[in-house]
This record gives sequence, C-alpha cells and structure tokens, in this order.
Amino acid sequence: MPESPSPPDTLVVGLAQIAPVWLDREKTIAKVVAWIEEAAVEGCQLVAFGETLVPGYPFWLSATDGARFNSDLQKDIHAHYLDQAVSIERGDLAPISEVAADRKIEVWVGCFERPADRGGHTGYASLVHIDARGQVRNTHRKLMPTYEERLAWGIGDGHGLRVAPVGPFTVGALNCFENWLPLARTALYAQGEDLHIAAWPGAVRLTQDITRFVALEARSWVLSVSGLLRHQDIPESMPERELMIQSMPEMISDGGSCIAAPDGTWKVEPVIGREELLVATIDHTAVRRERQNFDPSGHYSRPDVLGLELNRSRQTVMREMLQEEAE
Repeated sequence: MPESPSPPDTLVVGLAQIAPVWLDREKTIAKVVAWIEEAAVEGCQLVAFGETLVPGYPFWLSATDGARFNSDLQKDIHAHYLDQAVSIERGDLAPISEVAADRKIEVWVGCFERPADRGGHTGYASLVHIDARGQVRNTHRKLMPTYEERLAWGIGDGHGLRVAPVGPFTVGALNCFENWLPLARTALYAQGEDLHIAAWPGAVRLTQDITRFVALEARSWVLSVSGLLRHQDIPESMPERELMIQSMPEMISDGGSCIAAPDGTWKVEPVIGREELLVATIDHTAVRRERQNFDPSGHYSRPDVLGLELNRSRQTVMREMLQEEAE
C-alpha cells in the first residue's frame, strides 16, 4: 500500500488483464476477487475487468458454426452458458461486493448477465459498477451485440448510460464495439465523463487504435481493459471441450489492455499475451490542460444546432400499473 494518500488530483487505477475459468461462474468470480485483492495491495482505488469476463465471452460462435439453426451442439453449449450466467438479484456478485467494501475499491466487471426483469432466460453483455461501499451502483447492458454475439446475447438499453464520481474523476464505461458509437460516447461526455473505461473480450487489434482516438476526441483518460483466453483456460467441465480446442488457436484472445492520456499519448502501451495487473497513477490536471482548446460537451459544443436525446428506460416486456394509474 502507498505510504501516504494519493494527491487530491490523482487516482491510482488498475486494469486486470486476466483469463476466466471459462464458463465457470463461481471459479471465475473467485479469481476476480483474488485480483481485486492484488489491486488493493498495489494501492489501486479503481480496478476494471474485461467484457463478459464472468463467466466468459462466447468465442465458440465463430469457431463452431454458431449460426446453424436448431443445432443440438449450439443448444447444448448455450444451455451451459446460460446456466453459468450472472444473476445480480440472486447475489452472484456478493463476493466481489464484499471485497470491494473491505478494500474500499471501485470495481467495474464485465458479466454475462441473466436478469430477472427480462424473464430470466436471455443473457446480456453487462458492465457492472460496484462501488467502494460494495453496492451495485450501475449495470450497463450492451446496446447492440456485435455480429455473431447476437446469437448469444440480447439487445440492451440506455438505462446504464451513466457516469459516477471516483476521486477527482467522472467515470463512464462502454462494452467493446459500442465504444465506436459516437452517440453512446456523447451521452457519457455530456454527463461530464473525463475517465472512460472501454471493456473488451481481448484483442490488441481492437484496442491499439481506438484507445488513443477516444482519448483525443474526449480529452479524457481512457482505460482499455481486455480479457485473455487460451486452451489452458477451458476447464474439463466445458461441454465439447475437445471441439473447442480443435477449432480455436492456442491463444484465442490475446489481451491488448492499455491506457491513453487526454493528449492521445500512451501512459501504458498495449500488453499482449499474458495475464497482468496494469497499475498507473493518472492526474486530472492533464484533463484540464487538454480541455483548454477543446471540450466536446462544453465550449466547443453547439447544443443550439446539435443535440442528443437519451432514453434511460429499462426495457421490459411488462409494466404493472397501480389501480390509480389505470383510472
């Protein structure tokens, strides 16, 4: 732990580039807890994990003919995936909440979420923010699954497009390709975001360009956090394990976690091919310096000409009306 508190303008952040125990919820959560502990020992005030790290990203879809309709193979794998999904209402994330509260650390973790408010049998790519009191502060469901992801995940909504204060920063987060959506980024910028978390399943080809671009566009710090996946991370309990190993390369997902400063320079260049906790101290002064000549939601915006409408409703099939509302 640091010998003295961090200066008021700085924040110590950690990016946990780790592999899940693929499609094993409990073992992966236990691993996440261990890495949160490590981040706390390193003095981190915030730690982030990759997209759907718990219990894992559906890499099999592109390797096993995932779009084949009524395939017994795809049904079997999906049934296992859904069984291992995260139910926040059931308390699946309680071990993470407990360590966050104990260590007083803010956590962003990617989950394959199986929410009760959508009937409980469709999963979503969700980024869950658990604050330093151990409370689930926000759950953002990915707005639009990318390409074959739509075979495994449902379409999210704008309910979770929210920011949160952490130290001197205002933090927002998006999943994977929704970081390419200009209006999704704008929704966070408009709320004062100056520290952006971009969660990825893990590929340096995804992070090496957009991380610096978003930092330059937003004049914000950008943390791109990725997962990893290798053959060794596929447990014996995984259905069709041998098929997975035969169908996918040894390094299925190679990471690429990195940190860019508000001027677009690297604070931490992409880390490839290994599990690692990336730790950095970031300074809010850098944000204020770069906002001097460009602020996308402030002095350089034209709300009289261009604006954004955000629907924050949590999408559900049924809304119960009270008797007085019906009347």
